[in-house]
Amino acid sequence: MGGPVDEVAPAEGSFTQRTLSSLRSRNFRLFFLGQTVSNSGNWLTMVALTLLVLDRTGSGTAVGLLAACQFGPILLFSAFAGVVVDRHDKRRLLSITQVLEMAQSFVLAALAFSGDAPLGAFYAVAAVGGLLLAFDNPVRRSFVNEMVPPEDVPNAVTIYSAMVNISRIVGPAIAGALVVTVGFGWAFLVDAVSYVTVLVALAMMRPAELRRMPVAPRGKGQVRDGLRYVARVPELWISFAILLVVGTASYNFSVTFPLFVHDGLGASDAAYTVVYAAFSAGALLGAVLVARRRDVTLTTIAMGAAWLGATMLVLAFVPGVLAAAVVAATVGAASVAYMTATTALAQLRTEPQMIGRVLALQTVLLIGTTPIGGPALGAISDALGGRVPIVIGGVVALVASAFGFVAARRTAPAEPMPSSAGAAPPAEAAALSAGPGGTRR
Repeated sequence: MGGPVDEVAPAEGSFTQRTLSSLRSRNFRLFFLGQTVSNSGNWLTMVALTLLVLDRTGSGTAVGLLAACQFGPILLFSAFAGVVVDRHDKRRLLSITQVLEMAQSFVLAALAFSGDAPLGAFYAVAAVGGLLLAFDNPVRRSFVNEMVPPEDVPNAVTIYSAMVNISRIVGPAIAGALVVTVGFGWAFLVDAVSYVTVLVALAMMRPAELRRMPVAPRGKGQVRDGLRYVARVPELWISFAILLVVGTASYNFSVTFPLFVHDGLGASDAAYTVVYAAFSAGALLGAVLVARRRDVTLTTIAMGAAWLGATMLVLAFVPGVLAAAVVAATVGAASVAYMTATTALAQLRTEPQMIGRVLALQTVLLIGTTPIGGPALGAISDALGGRVPIVIGGVVALVASAFGFVAARRTAPAEPMPSSAGAAPPAEAAALSAGPGGTRR
């Protein structure tokens, strides 16, 4: 199960301990630092690539197609990737995906510096990045469970969300500065170099302090086993049903935000990075506010979806960039409250040997639906204006939240399983680990 966790514990019961408890674990502190730098570079590239396509085409459909290339492989391969994650050492897998993603960013930089690369080349490299993300996302998220004690898993999920949203503030801001001064190539190059930090952080971790999850043995039908497992746990399939519709229609910010700012507000690339940075700042604040939460239920998820829907509807009708930035911050806070609750529930209610497959399925529902929702919302923006996709997202989130509230009242809350969040009894964990097989942004 791993050795003792290196702790720097503040006074019992203090605000700092409740909010930052997972950072007592040395390995998680290294992970947090490395991923903050690397994810900042990732968001930098995502924003820069979106702006590159929008500047070249001026088309919402083209931006939606880019999103389909970036996230389509997740729809196709994430379920299989979850099986791979459950079978292998997560730290080693994460190192491999990060090296390959670094190479992808170098290729994007080379294309941009060439000056005359066809748009199709950028789409192709984005698709390769999507394939890597299909493996990187479940391994990165499930690895969180191995770096902290079971009681710190909800806090670690929230701190991880805070890290992502710190990156969302820093990355777009740097992207905006680089794009308008030195060009797209430098944005992609900075992202490529940022991977050095996360690779060094992974190398510095202490393997003996990792709380390794039981490894799933090889066998046929393991993807189907994951689907059947989710179907047997009401809290999982209900929360995932909500996520399916929210992910398709509401959580396409990489497509809807630039179109909203450009077409709905008639503003510039710089204004888009300001609005997106405000969105991310609100998400960071939301992560801090919910970091002390120790338990989540379907009601928690439904409340998050309702908050997300209401704030998106307000955003759709703001008159200008300044008001949009203020309201976007509340959308960011709502989005992280909703997503943190969904992820924490998935991790807490899933048996350790299934967690890679369950989180991979969650990734399919959240990100893998972008190839469907992204192009559709882009085409709607072209036809009806940049504000309409935001309205659609808000309405859909409110409808999903209503379903969640009804389902929560009809579903008895499950008792935490003994193996929840990776806290398998020692004998059970040893038995599972003795089976065949080996011991991400």
